[in-house]
Amino acid sequence: MNLLEARGIEKRYGGVRALKHVSFDLRAGEVHAIVGENGAGKSTLIRILTGAVQADAGTVTLDGQTLLHNSPHRSRQLGIAAIYQQPAIFPDLTVAENIALVNEPGGLLRRIDWQARRATAKELLDAIGADIEPERIAGTLSMPEQQIVEIAKALGGNVRVLILDEPTASLTERETKKLFGIIARLRERGAGIVYISHRLEELSRIADRITVLRDGETIDTRQAAEVDVRTLIRLMAGRDLSAVFPKREVPIGEPVLRVNGLHCAEAGIRNITFEVRAGEILGFAGLVGAGRTQLAETLFGLTPPESGTISIAGQAIEIRKPEDAIRAGIAYVPEDRRRHGIVGELPVRANSTLAILNRIASGPLLQMAAERTLAESWVAKLGVKTDGIDAPANSLSGGNQQKVAIARWIATEPRVLILDEPTQGIDVGAKAECHRIMCDLAEAGLAIVMISSELAEILGMSDRVAVMRGGEITGISGRSEATAESILGMALPA
Repeated sequence: MNLLEARGIEKRYGGVRALKHVSFDLRAGEVHAIVGENGAGKSTLIRILTGAVQADAGTVTLDGQTLLHNSPHRSRQLGIAAIYQQPAIFPDLTVAENIALVNEPGGLLRRIDWQARRATAKELLDAIGADIEPERIAGTLSMPEQQIVEIAKALGGNVRVLILDEPTASLTERETKKLFGIIARLRERGAGIVYISHRLEELSRIADRITVLRDGETIDTRQAAEVDVRTLIRLMAGRDLSAVFPKREVPIGEPVLRVNGLHCAEAGIRNITFEVRAGEILGFAGLVGAGRTQLAETLFGLTPPESGTISIAGQAIEIRKPEDAIRAGIAYVPEDRRRHGIVGELPVRANSTLAILNRIASGPLLQMAAERTLAESWVAKLGVKTDGIDAPANSLSGGNQQKVAIARWIATEPRVLILDEPTQGIDVGAKAECHRIMCDLAEAGLAIVMISSELAEILGMSDRVAVMRGGEITGISGRSEATAESILGMALPA
């Protein structure tokens, strides 16, 4: 009998189907790895297993018993615990106090046995071979030490299923070996380990089986010993491009944006060098945290660079704030359109012209007729489906909201357009429309920087592909050379 089993799991967020009939099982004493691209459904599956969200369909069983109305509290009581890349440690409390928070019974007015608390913490730490003093302040611990405390907390709750989400992302090889030793001890105790990692090369050292998710579906489950990194990359990325990516060949002109040796410690980017030419779509690929959005924010003046140069049409410019970027001809459509792309309560006409108010104002007064004319023009050009330009922007579908966000910045007549996750969370039809708009803009001579976590979009829409990892560009490939395997190979940690 499987220790933990999920069957036919379905989950939908609005119009987005996050999980499609996903199945997964875990045996006692086993390490079962889950891999997949960003957006493959890994995080949603974890949240369902731990009771943080409820599945729309399907079942989760523990020891053959179906878990109904699960919650994080109940899952912990049953011995299911998750440890994330950023451990949930209270930095001002001691190690013993952190461990006690989830393991000591009683109410707020109970009498605390401090000696027993310290003894319990030491016993749990010793059980996993951790040399950490219970009285140490948690805020002084390194990242791997914090993870070890989290594991000790789970052990105190008689953990039976331990979910580790990117546990080695910030660990050295020595620290990783120590973590693997702790995992081995947990296996000996009969615990099942769900192991999620982008470091595919380490799975052969730790996993018994590997399940691949792609686009919210279970693609395959294989014995770890039977698959290599190349095979896993192919399973993670393999899909055909379709009419959703109507890429058109357009004339490529001279370089418009040149970036050389750009460095910004606050943004976590360093030694960034690339160029984008008129009519070109340069796609930026990489894993979450690779630094792509941070690069966009630096180029737009939200986090000014400390060194390096930015040039537009051969002329060096200094960008210290967004106004400098806009003046130089750089426009930026951010990733979170609901928070930063549109103002939901304002009408479509106001959203379309927010970035050019100085052009449609006469002194302190807004020229309403000019605003309406411009808004109607952009609604027609971009095919925005709306009840009218006076409709509030938040009444539109996600795809049409994105078109309005694009319209706002195209109205500034930029030379460079930065699009961060331009089709995230919108349906296939809306994606195709947004891609058509991108092709139209490229054909008109714009230089486009497209950041996307969807490999199919990167491969389908880019003239060239730049891959980032750890705040640096690891490689730039032409359209004919870029493949899913080569991109993932450059994006994944070495």
